[in-house]
Amino acid sequence: MSPEIWVALSVGAAFLQNLRSALQKSLSGRVGVLGATYARFLFAAPLAVLLAAVLAAGAGGVPGIGLAFPLWALVGGAGQIAGQMLLLQVFAMRNFAVGNAFARTETIQAALLGALLLGDWLGPLSWGGVAISVAGVLLLSARNGWRGGILNRAAGVGIASGTAFALSGVSYRAAALALEGDGGFLLRAAFALACVTVAQTLFMTLWMRWRQPGAVGAVLRAWRLAVPVGAVGMLASLGWFTAFTLAPAAEVKAVGQVEILFSLLTARL
Repeated sequence: MSPEIWVALSVGAAFLQNLRSALQKSLSGRVGVLGATYARFLFAAPLAVLLAAVLAAGAGGVPGIGLAFPLWALVGGAGQIAGQMLLLQVFAMRNFAVGNAFARTETIQAALLGALLLGDWLGPLSWGGVAISVAGVLLLSARNGWRGGILNRAAGVGIASGTAFALSGVSYRAAALALEGDGGFLLRAAFALACVTVAQTLFMTLWMRWRQPGAVGAVLRAWRLAVPVGAVGMLASLGWFTAFTLAPAAEVKAVGQVEILFSLLTARL
């Protein structure tokens, strides 16, 4: 498989993820942090299921589900929800670009988790790229001084978000690779995405009913803002899932650091 495919997918996913985050930031002003996070899954799930169904019909059936798939899918889905909620909290503490940068430590964390959990050992060049990306995060966060930029609550929440996203990416790669059959990498990615997104939506619905009973209705009433969040989020996730199917999560996330440039541009708009 040509490396240009997963690289292009990673860049495209980073752009769409930044756009989705900007849309969520606007939506959170109306429905709150939990509501904005919920909308991202609620309106993405039907689109993800539809895409997987179309691809499965073209391939003659769904992939075979190995025993490891449900476990990895659940871990990845939980990590993504936690990471997204933490990231939205960071945005409320700091400006958009710096808050996003704190979470980008997920790259080196994904490299370590990928090696430990999946045996995805990176080569010297890949480790060099990871080191450069982390150095860039530290330099960006130090704009107000090392103590003000690094040693504060926003940085801690951002790093925790990165840990959750790193575990999520590694788990999604493991889930896609656990699927059986010859349907191709796109079907594997789309099927895994559909399963994960449906599970996330069910979990978030129960969580919202418990913590904020009126929030589900508020999200549904704000559908004009929420539908774009779900649609863009689904496309971004499809890009990530497909790239994870083709390459180690750390390499995908290292390329995805281009999202920082997109977030800087967004902050200036």
